[in-house]
Amino acid sequence: MDFAQRAQQLRETIVRDRRWIHRHPELSYHEHETTAYLVCRLTRMGIPVQTFGDYTGCIATIQGGQPGRTVLLRADIDALPIQEETGLDFASVHPGVMHACGHDCHTAMLLGAARLLWEGRQELYGTVKLLFQAAEEVFIGSHYYWDRGCLSDVDAAMGMHVWPTAPSGKLVVQDGPMMASCDTFTITVRGVSAHGSRPDAGRDAIVAASAIICELQTIVSRCASPLDPLVVSVGTVHAGTEFNIIADTAVLEGTVRALSEQARQLAETAMGRIVRETSAAMGCTAEVDWRPLESPVCNGNMALNEVARSAARKLFGDGVLYRVQPAMGSEDFSYLMEKIPNSLFLFLGCYDEAQGCVHPIHNGKFQINEDILPIGAAQYAQFAADYLEQSGGEGQ
Repeated sequence: MDFAQRAQQLRETIVRDRRWIHRHPELSYHEHETTAYLVCRLTRMGIPVQTFGDYTGCIATIQGGQPGRTVLLRADIDALPIQEETGLDFASVHPGVMHACGHDCHTAMLLGAARLLWEGRQELYGTVKLLFQAAEEVFIGSHYYWDRGCLSDVDAAMGMHVWPTAPSGKLVVQDGPMMASCDTFTITVRGVSAHGSRPDAGRDAIVAASAIICELQTIVSRCASPLDPLVVSVGTVHAGTEFNIIADTAVLEGTVRALSEQARQLAETAMGRIVRETSAAMGCTAEVDWRPLESPVCNGNMALNEVARSAARKLFGDGVLYRVQPAMGSEDFSYLMEKIPNSLFLFLGCYDEAQGCVHPIHNGKFQINEDILPIGAAQYAQFAADYLEQSGGEGQ
């Protein structure tokens, strides 16, 4: 099947799905209406669908006509707590909730790929699983499906994200890091309270916290390699009760992003040392609560990456491929990549000045040129079909 041509023929359907999902966004763990819509669309095609009584999202399975391995295609389905400001005819009907990260696009493209693969299933080697995943925005939504054994038979996996640093319609399939890890931390500084007129009688937690904030900047500037990107950000500071009281407690919260496990571990170790020793120098004590959330998204399987690049060239020619700098944002797909090492993640460009698609993700004005939707659907399908065919019937 010519997936590119067939996807263009299905453009109206894919766009209609995307607009319905965009108009009815739901927050993480609450994607009940979205899941019901997906199940309805998939079952009408005749595709078997697995649902979960205690969890949103679903998994569709397409069994090919030839024996072979199992490949997973994944799209995320949750929205964000953001007020939409696009002015689109199909804007969100739920105040304060919006598909501002493109998950509506991913979901519609995967529905389109489901149709393509279902129509060509007799020529398909092995099995395609399509995961419509809940709760990506809260970092751990993917865990449910793997932890319950729903994906234990998967040999390879691919995820995709529309991306505003690449031109609309371009595909980014790069070797190595694509997105950063995400860890959060809480630093609690404890001093001794005193009257504001007698700071010498206390131990000022605010001063100690301020020193810690400044010293944390040296993790990136003096501890980490300049060739291995790292971000350390303090996002909140809570301290004090009155203007004339020396605070005895200060609490800092923030995030660390890294493109490698080495930089990630370095940051955790250095932060512990800085917090401990800086607070001690101020006569205070302090502790770090480090919470790892997501690992880096890294395309480490070069052969699989080439399958995806070859699929893109086959569909749209050499000019469709594009390169971008790795992103310091994070992605829940990294958990599945840890469990399924034979995995990759790609970007589908959505930056289009002519169409006014210039805003970043997680912005109330974010939107895309819907001409990219058939491109994503075709890429999903072509990658799955090519991977299974090149596996040569293995796995059965």
